[in-house]
Amino acid sequence: MLGLSADPFQNAKYYYPYSNQSNSKTYSYGQDNDIEAQIDTNKAFKYKYVFEDDKLNLDLLFSNIEDSTGTMESIINFIITEQGGFGEVVSWSQFINKVSEFTKAGKSGGDKEISVMSWRKFKRVVTKALNNSIFSQRVVIEKNEVRLRESIRDIQKNDIHVIDIAKLDQDTQAFVFGDVIRAIYELKLGQEERDEKDIPSKIVIFIDELNKYASKDIPKNSPILRQIIDISERGRSLGIILFSVEQFKSAIHDRVKGNCATHAYGRTNAIEISKPDYKFIPPVYKNMMTRIDPGEYIIEHPVFRSILNIKFPRPLYRQFPNG
Repeated sequence: MLGLSADPFQNAKYYYPYSNQSNSKTYSYGQDNDIEAQIDTNKAFKYKYVFEDDKLNLDLLFSNIEDSTGTMESIINFIITEQGGFGEVVSWSQFINKVSEFTKAGKSGGDKEISVMSWRKFKRVVTKALNNSIFSQRVVIEKNEVRLRESIRDIQKNDIHVIDIAKLDQDTQAFVFGDVIRAIYELKLGQEERDEKDIPSKIVIFIDELNKYASKDIPKNSPILRQIIDISERGRSLGIILFSVEQFKSAIHDRVKGNCATHAYGRTNAIEISKPDYKFIPPVYKNMMTRIDPGEYIIEHPVFRSILNIKFPRPLYRQFPNG
C-alpha cells in the first residue's frame, strides 16, 4: 500500500568496538564469521579512541559521576589546557602515568585548588574506563579501523550507521553515545568543513534504553544529559530527530519528555501507569496498556484529537503458520 519494498537497507554500515584479544577482533555479541564477512565487503568497521584526538571528550567519562563541587571538571580543564606537563602526553598509557603523579601526597606543580584526593578519584574513574581496548594508540585504516567522530563527520544522505555498544560497560557506553551525539551536533551546527548542501537535512538518532542517559537520577552536571536536553528542545530546528525507547517513561527527565511530540505505549505495568505522566490518558486506554499484545501500541500525538490504537503486522514467516 505504501509502495515500499521488502529489501534490506542498502546503505547500512556497522561499527563494532575494537578488541585486542586474540580470540576476537571485536568486542561484540555478534558472530565473528558474520562480522568478518561484513568487514570483507567494507560494510563493517572497528572503532577506536586515540588520546591526541579524543582527549577533549574526557568529560563524557564522568556523565554518571556526581560532581557538585566541580573538582572533576577542574581536573579535566587542567588536562585539556595542557597544564602540569599534560601537553607532552601522546597516549592513554602515558596519560594514566601522568595522572598518577598528581595522586601522590605532597605533589607540587599542579593546581593548588585541586586536592590529591580529587586526583585519586579522577584516576579511579578513568582507569576503569581505559581498561577497554577501544582506547588505543592509533587507528589502522587498512584494517578497517576508524574513529566514530570521523565517520559521523563524513555521513552521507540515506546512510544508516549502526553502532554496537551492547557489550561495553555502562560508563563506556555513555562515552561512545556522548561522542556520537556531540559529533552529530557539531556537524549540523556547521563546525565541520563540509558544504551545507552535502550534509543530510535530517539525521534521526535511535536510542535504546534512554533511561541510562537522560533519567531523573542522572547528575545535573552530566554533559550527555545536557546534550540530550538541547537536542530535544531545539534539535528539530537543526534537523536532528531523537527516537528513543525506554521501559519507564516516568523516569525520564521532564524537559526531554516535555519536548517529545509523539508517544507510543506498549504493554505497561500497573505501577508505571499510576505515575503522574499518565494522568491525562483516559482510563480505558490505561487498562488496555496492561494487556495489549506484542506489536500493538497506543499512540499519542498533538495532530490526533484522540489516542490511537495501532497494530504492526506480524513478520511474513509468522503470518501463515500452516503455509
